Amino acid sequence: MHFPTTSPPQLPVRVVITGAGIITPLGLGWKSNAEGFRAGRTAFRPVSLFDVSRQRVKTAAEVDLPGDLAPTRLDLRRLGRLDRAGKMLLWAAWEAGRLAGWESAEPLPLVLGTTGGGMSLGEAYFRQALQSPRRHRRQATRAVYYQPQVQARTVLDALGFSGPVTIISNACASGGNALGHAWELLRAGQAQRALAGGYDALCQTVFSGFDALQALSPTVCRPFDARRDGLALGEGAAVVAMETLEYALRRGAPILGELIGYATAIDPHHLTQPHPQGRTTQDVMKRACASAGVGPADVDYINAHGTGTVLNDGSEALAISEWAGRRAADLRVSSTKANIGHLLGGAGAVEAVICLMALREQWLPPERAFETPDPACRFPVVHEPRDARVNVAVSNSFGFGGVNATLVLRRWV
Repeated sequence: MHFPTTSPPQLPVRVVITGAGIITPLGLGWKSNAEGFRAGRTAFRPVSLFDVSRQRVKTAAEVDLPGDLAPTRLDLRRLGRLDRAGKMLLWAAWEAGRLAGWESAEPLPLVLGTTGGGMSLGEAYFRQALQSPRRHRRQATRAVYYQPQVQARTVLDALGFSGPVTIISNACASGGNALGHAWELLRAGQAQRALAGGYDALCQTVFSGFDALQALSPTVCRPFDARRDGLALGEGAAVVAMETLEYALRRGAPILGELIGYATAIDPHHLTQPHPQGRTTQDVMKRACASAGVGPADVDYINAHGTGTVLNDGSEALAISEWAGRRAADLRVSSTKANIGHLLGGAGAVEAVICLMALREQWLPPERAFETPDPACRFPVVHEPRDARVNVAVSNSFGFGGVNATLVLRRWV
């Protein structure tokens, strides 16, 4: 008799992070940001990038861009075409590749999340078209570099890489979904390494829009606080170098942490409001943790989406509390939007890197303005700097249109 032979089941491909570049209103690079988030510093100040004299709210978290960008293969002419968002993206990508020790060789995918792309260039184009319709100087350049795929291609050219580009623009979940999509590409065997991240810069159009909706806090951003009254806006970028574990070990790469789970889902409840009971949020957290092979008892910290708005925080607090069950009583949660504001398309990527910092350095980022917990919070909100044992961290990102994304990261030891 002949018995059919079967090959042993393949273990899932493991994906690690070997480089991380980050630029936020708290600083440039890992060290300054880690120090700022660990201490719970905030970075809000009067807006200087554009006129807010007619706005209800006049503060945001601005990045202090360095005078000189990182050394790349771009000439001065191409560097001069970059807007604020493109410069932040370029710096973060350069830093991620440098820390990973990557050299230009085989092609790699680049996956980026953004909501505004080069919006400031679009604003400049529109102003000139209105004020001087017959003056066309720089208009073609603005129209081209306004597009995020051009910013992405510029990053690849600057670093000497080639490969396919994917732009994900699904509101505030964009950065989280960008990392998740790159993770799926590597797990599916479509590449051995990838660059992934998110970025957005402050601009007048977006700021005025949120202000007109009265979504911005006129006081202070304090997610999950019973007296919260709105979000704050910020800007920044984060890019991570991701590799299969096999590839990273083969070349002896330094490993910052491991991305072990991801899930995304659509909340059909309302275009801009989450389900009051956070049903989709619960579902996406369950599925992300299932893909990681962990449960609430294994999670040490959640970097919540936590915008500081009444509806978002109430829904997410209920979802986390229900998902965690009895574990909620000692599951530490905070939202770093209290420190640097909402980075929109860049938020998920930046917050994933903050989770990496917490995992690698064993501390929790506090919300210093937090005082009175929302009754829906059955979990402790971190509000004072503290060291802690952190082996598994979860990062939540939710956006208008009902897009939900959850990433699960593990400490590398």
